[in-house]
Amino acid sequence: MLTVMDSTRLADLVETSRVVAGSRSRLTKVAALAACLRTLAPEEIGIGVDWLTGLLPQGKIGIGYRSLTAAADMPAAPVATLSLPAVNTYFERIAGQRGSGSTAQRAGVLRELFAQATEAEQDFLLRLVVGELRQGALAGVMVDAIAAASTLPVAAVRRAAMLAGGLGPLAQAALTRGAPGLESFSLQLFEPVAPMLAQTAADVAEALAAFGTEADFEWKMDGARIQVHKRGSDVRIYTRSLNEVSAAVPEIVACVRELPAAGLILDGEAIAFTAAGRPHAFQVTMRRFGRRLDVERMMGELPIRAFFFDCLLLDGRELIGLPLRERMLALGRAVPDSLRFPQLVTSDAAAAQRFYDEAIAVGHEGLMAKALDSIYEAGNRGASWFKIKRAHTLDLVVIAAEWGNGRRVGKLSNLHLGALDPVTGRYVMLGKTFKGLTDAMLDWQTEALLERETHRDRAVVHVRPELVVEIAFSDLQASSRYPGGLALRLARVKRYREDKSADEADTLETVRRIAAAQG
Repeated sequence: MLTVMDSTRLADLVETSRVVAGSRSRLTKVAALAACLRTLAPEEIGIGVDWLTGLLPQGKIGIGYRSLTAAADMPAAPVATLSLPAVNTYFERIAGQRGSGSTAQRAGVLRELFAQATEAEQDFLLRLVVGELRQGALAGVMVDAIAAASTLPVAAVRRAAMLAGGLGPLAQAALTRGAPGLESFSLQLFEPVAPMLAQTAADVAEALAAFGTEADFEWKMDGARIQVHKRGSDVRIYTRSLNEVSAAVPEIVACVRELPAAGLILDGEAIAFTAAGRPHAFQVTMRRFGRRLDVERMMGELPIRAFFFDCLLLDGRELIGLPLRERMLALGRAVPDSLRFPQLVTSDAAAAQRFYDEAIAVGHEGLMAKALDSIYEAGNRGASWFKIKRAHTLDLVVIAAEWGNGRRVGKLSNLHLGALDPVTGRYVMLGKTFKGLTDAMLDWQTEALLERETHRDRAVVHVRPELVVEIAFSDLQASSRYPGGLALRLARVKRYREDKSADEADTLETVRRIAAAQG
């Protein structure tokens, strides 16, 4: 349990960040983070955990690039005097500025903060605000550190992390209340959890080899991920980013309302179909979730259906920790076949390949392959789910862009593409591309990237790693040009994944596994 201490110095947190960033050892990272967490006062725990994982509790605080650089140019304080609560108060003041003159007021408060920070503290705060504090304290590492600091079983902390809604509340509960604190986190109706994510496999044979036994194969439909909650006649639909969109898809609400279960949480996809019964492209389906939506008209023009592949709660029984084979039985009791993904359980690669070919023939992306003994790891990209798609694709993060030439003058065009290295916590560049970009995409991305600008280097605009783009490519090749040793070949943009955050993009581990599978 936690011992209450005086306010923690920002300098101590900065030193922990330095140690974590400088080590490639997961054990060293965990030990350093755990030691730091043990020193935090109860009211500091959430702040410290968020900052060490590169997050601001206040979210975007309205600070532009010029204000940041002006603050960073302030002479550094000679002695460390800032505390965590004091700095957090500054961020709250900045985030709270509204109305006329608020931009100048935010900039003034930021300069006031930076004037009290040492050089090391200024560097930490700058990277924290721009979203580039990537020292390797990823969610998985922090979860292990919380377990170590609280002397609670790692498995219990990991399970609670799936349901806590954030690492700050999780650490607060674990360090101040122990095991009873963890037990307070449970799956609740109308409190959506982050969806489980999948890695990429080159083909069905690779997925079967990874599992070493039979697997559950399901058609992979290119729709909008949804999570459905039902209590009696009350039905609510949530996106993968946990936003409620019930009003946008009333036909799905009505469909789920007719299901017999009194209480239900389902994971699935919403997909719009053509008059011929083939799935629309993802971008078309996403029109049903637009901000300005004439729902009645859109229901007629673009009807949408739901298909479900997992059941997390059924009539008061939480299923999230049960093996997939048991969740499949529950899904079968809760949902008719017409609302379920076509499915095949097999260890036969030839049969799985035929199933894959059937999915492609009717216009879907490919297959999902899942281990039958896998639990539902909310928010995690575990090794028990794989996506198998028709072409090589990766969801990568835009880390910079170059100004275009010719008809693209004045537009940010050539994208620098990166994947997160879980070991270092930094984005590793895999290549560039300007192919596949429509005029509309160029306009949109220029505006979106300039909003995220951190600094410029000649013709290159560096940005906060926030935008996820799906990239199609022919293969991966060895490269001495890029630090990860790999480069994309014949890369082109398929689409921006506005439904995904950077934390959900593919990592360098996935990229290396695809490269190894190429032989």
